[in-house]
Amino acid sequence: MSALLESFARVGAPARPSVLRRLWRYLPQQTRVQLQCHLARLIAPTPDRAARGGFPLAIAGLLSTASGIGEGARLAYAALDASGYKPAAFDLSGAFGQTELATPSYRRALSAGGGSLIVHHNAPFMPQALWALGRARIRGRRIIGYWAWELPQLPPIWLAGFRFVHEIWVPSRFTRDAVAAATNLPVHVVPHPLPKMPVTPNMRGKLGLPQNALVVLNVFHLSSAFSRKNPLAAVAAFRRAFGDAPNRVLAIKLIDNGAQRARQELDAAIAGASNIRVIEGMLPEADMTGLMQAADIVISLHRSEGFGLVPAQAMALGKPVIATGWSGNLDFMNERNSALVSYSLVPVCDPDGAFDAADQRWADADVEHAADWLRRLASEAELRAQLGAAAAADVNSLLAPERFASTVADRLGGTVPPAPTR
Repeated sequence: MSALLESFARVGAPARPSVLRRLWRYLPQQTRVQLQCHLARLIAPTPDRAARGGFPLAIAGLLSTASGIGEGARLAYAALDASGYKPAAFDLSGAFGQTELATPSYRRALSAGGGSLIVHHNAPFMPQALWALGRARIRGRRIIGYWAWELPQLPPIWLAGFRFVHEIWVPSRFTRDAVAAATNLPVHVVPHPLPKMPVTPNMRGKLGLPQNALVVLNVFHLSSAFSRKNPLAAVAAFRRAFGDAPNRVLAIKLIDNGAQRARQELDAAIAGASNIRVIEGMLPEADMTGLMQAADIVISLHRSEGFGLVPAQAMALGKPVIATGWSGNLDFMNERNSALVSYSLVPVCDPDGAFDAADQRWADADVEHAADWLRRLASEAELRAQLGAAAAADVNSLLAPERFASTVADRLGGTVPPAPTR
């Protein structure tokens, strides 16, 4: 249930929050989002039009939420902090009822003041984010929305978010094209930074994965756009490539938040496959990185990506990645550093209703082409090494935290500060 509605219940609505929560869950997802966003727009403060921006700098986002949007905010804060900017932070997770991770105590709290505030949440949720921040924290600040969208056009529900920002940053050219077509506000590509990640060793042993098998890894959040992430295609490609071969293992890392239909479809797709392992739940950062490091190949047959953090992180570790050759991931993936899979553009169909996507299209990856890539990479260790080396070199240069800091400084009209002493 929406944390926003619960707060109203505490303010004076006669219904108890538990009753509201049950009623809320009966509504379709799109209806819940529309009601929540409409209500927030009525009460949210709007940015000062004359805000000057610049420094100091602050990040607001889902800092305690296990999602791509939350990870983007965490990565941005860490990169800016390491570059000496000393950003302040405000965690929006509680306001959206999505507190899932521990919040580090070292982040500087956001208080009233000027400068620039980068809000890592998408357009429909900007009013609720600003409501949670409060008028005092946004007064005098230039508000920058950091948004990610995964289709060629913005849906109508996004349009109301423009009046709550001065400008928009996006992680890819794909997203920029969709956002810029709908507004006259400045829209800039600022890719996510990828710092060096801590790695837990021997994750095969810790998770019971065979040491002598070739391991293919697929990662996704079961309730986060299951149709868009398209893990069923990855399962189909793996089974077509390897059948039940015991020396070929598909590890499916997922977070299951009770999306019953999606789980049933996944279970049906892997039924009877002794060489497919499901790894559930949230792993600490170092364990998750260690799992990627333990894999031989990472596969993402997504239908669309605003950026593609999992492929990028795997590439940074030197892993060969098989991925659909369409959407935001093409900003860092190409035929030299990745195994790109051909596709057809098909009408968007999302049974979960996460996308208001009338007359839009997304990619349907060619499963046979993906299976061919799996067979080829499995049999050619040298090719795996070549792709992995090219991937690591490209991604670690393009998405270096220092490069991100320099881009942010350029956008805000400042300079990169001297490296901090620690």
